[in-house]
Amino acid sequence: MAEALIKGIISKGLLPPGAITVSDPSKGRLKHLEDTYQVKTTPVNGTAIESSKTILIAVKPQVIGPVLEDIRSHVTSRHLIISIAAGIPTKTLEGGLPKGTRVIRVMPNTPALVQAGAAAICKGSQATDEDLDIAMGLFNAVGTAQEVPEALMDAVTGLSGSGPAYCFVFMDALADAGVMEGLPRPVALKLAVQTMLGSALLCQETGKHPEVLKDMVTSPGGTTIAGLFRLEEHGLRHAVMDAVRAATRRAKELGDNT
Repeated sequence: MAEALIKGIISKGLLPPGAITVSDPSKGRLKHLEDTYQVKTTPVNGTAIESSKTILIAVKPQVIGPVLEDIRSHVTSRHLIISIAAGIPTKTLEGGLPKGTRVIRVMPNTPALVQAGAAAICKGSQATDEDLDIAMGLFNAVGTAQEVPEALMDAVTGLSGSGPAYCFVFMDALADAGVMEGLPRPVALKLAVQTMLGSALLCQETGKHPEVLKDMVTSPGGTTIAGLFRLEEHGLRHAVMDAVRAATRRAKELGDNT
């Protein structure tokens, strides 16, 4: 996700490569980022923080505690901290950093890797509207960003954060079904991918509700309604809603356990 942001920030001209410093414990990872994007790199978090004003914490939630402990002594009032650690509330971030630290919490998703991400953003207790604008600019560079109340961030994690995985499962199932009906796998997969991509773009570009677009495809007594009946019969809607609920609850558990 950090690499996706680096790519988006540079390609959109928000910052020159030399203004970005990346820290990571992996020397191989640092070399890749330096060679690919010409950014500055360091294996020491403190070095990266001291040379920057806006700090992006892009780590798994399970390691947020040690990371905050490592950077705490380097964070000053001039720093804005942006975290994409899933499920970690702003109060936890603020509690692990010096009093008064400005914190922004973001829940992005993996399509940011192709500049098509969806990110939800909320402010901590000390963050300003200007801080929010900075975060919105960064994540709009790799897709679209939306401010939401922090109370809804776990729901965002369950929906758009985990959502790409649900889409990939459905995409794979579509392709498998095509293979089952005799299509060569490369053809089936290409059609499945384009069908999902085109459907999403149609919804986005027309602004029409998915139900309206679904009805446009569904002729009386036709093939589509026969397929939709089977999806309803097998509880597709319930399964998807339950998956989002399960992921939302897990995100809350991760936050509660930090």
